[in-house]
Amino acid sequence: MVKDVSLDGFKDIYPFESHYLDLNGLRYHYLDEGQGETLLMLHGNPTWSFYYRNLVRALRGQYRCVAPDHMGCGLSDKPQDYDYTLSRHIGNLERLVEHLALDDITLVVHDWGGAIGMGLAVRHPQKIKRIVVFNTAAFLSDRIPVSINLCRLPWVGELAILQWNLFARMGLAWACRKRERMTSEVKRGYLAPYNCPENRIANLRFVQDIPMTPAVPSYPLVEHIESQLGYFRDRPVLVVWGMKDFCFNESFLDRWKAYFPDAEVHEVDEAGHYIVEDAYEDIIPWMIQFFKRNPI
Repeated sequence: MVKDVSLDGFKDIYPFESHYLDLNGLRYHYLDEGQGETLLMLHGNPTWSFYYRNLVRALRGQYRCVAPDHMGCGLSDKPQDYDYTLSRHIGNLERLVEHLALDDITLVVHDWGGAIGMGLAVRHPQKIKRIVVFNTAAFLSDRIPVSINLCRLPWVGELAILQWNLFARMGLAWACRKRERMTSEVKRGYLAPYNCPENRIANLRFVQDIPMTPAVPSYPLVEHIESQLGYFRDRPVLVVWGMKDFCFNESFLDRWKAYFPDAEVHEVDEAGHYIVEDAYEDIIPWMIQFFKRNPI
């Protein structure tokens, strides 16, 4: 049975007003904080808009920070019989962008947010003015950690992700290098949306949709997105990379550098996959300076 998500225990560090877009009877949750140029912040798996809370709080005084929860994640609905594919996630994001009439967008992407965000960019290139990249991919790769690859196996994934919640818990244990930042309050924030097996369905479907072979639904779409990345070479790009990432390692960073040779790159040696948790104090001024150097 799907359980409601409670903000008790971490509301103080996630002090935002919730907004919902109706998508064919399903609620698609998003934050919309501040005014000014739009920063569209896209999370991955198994995080949610909570991941960007420190950036939103710091930047909403100067920028409009929009941060959706992909369907099945965060405070969005978690339907059990749903097309949890990359194409659908991009389509949902399109609906939000249209609903809010967003233009002159700065994409801020992490993990699956890279493919979802660049998928939006490929469909609406004229809307994208700048790109900020955190440990992610928007291209095919044959590299995958053994632990994640095991979760792609039918019975292993269902047991590990749905029953034991190992995917979200693994993120808390491995993805943040500065372990002292994973306080009980922060842990509650990350785990709250995934409080029962039914509420972890998107976590599993994201893992199953990793484009490792052409048989996976996302494979041809990621292949197409990758083929279009060169189109955005004239956009200002900021890359901030956690060099201790167990998943998106330095080989992924090298790919981004190849696609965007003029990008501003900051390599953070003592940061992991949850780069924003590890290095937000540095990331915030880097972003502000990058925006000022590259006005829209």
